[in-house]
Amino acid sequence: MRFPDFFRDVPRLTVCDPLARFLGAADDGVLEYGYEDAVKLAGHSCPTVASAYRLTALALAALYPGDLPERGGVRVAFRNGFEDGVTGVIANVVTLLTGAAHEGGFKGIGGRHVRRGLQQFTAELPLSLRFTRSDTGAAVDAEADLSRVPADPEMSGLMARCVAGAADADEQRRFTDLWQDRVRRILIGHGDDPEVFRIVPAT
Repeated sequence: MRFPDFFRDVPRLTVCDPLARFLGAADDGVLEYGYEDAVKLAGHSCPTVASAYRLTALALAALYPGDLPERGGVRVAFRNGFEDGVTGVIANVVTLLTGAAHEGGFKGIGGRHVRRGLQQFTAELPLSLRFTRSDTGAAVDAEADLSRVPADPEMSGLMARCVAGAADADEQRRFTDLWQDRVRRILIGHGDDPEVFRIVPAT
């Protein structure tokens, strides 16, 4: 399995999952995720998957300064409905990294480690998402503005030819290179850019 080289340069996320510790799935419940895990979950690498991965990592860092985030210890609310646009894709990446799931999630063991019902949709929020710690109630609002990292001007024409099956091998290769270059710019060139990834304390 070979991913684009820049995947290795994307900051990884380390969390502590009490359920993984309880069931012996990982030493001390510590789990590490990379962008490639989000790609394998979604089946593709795109700006939506990339921004969901990075936004969630930044939100968790803000909620757990200096500590490992607790997977399963966060509730996540979405301003949009689950079936609106790419919200479902974002929600799945959020579930991967936080453990917070909607109604199909894990029911728990003896009332503990419950993951279902930790996602809420069509919530009244100032930004796209809100991450809330279940233990302290601390919360941050979060949003990604991908318009700050525009696609290459060639992209739209190349994509249309690829979708129509009219592109030759060079055009197809050029399209995929430009597509992943935008993902790279989002995750690495702008991974800590507050104009792209906005994280603010919830009020």
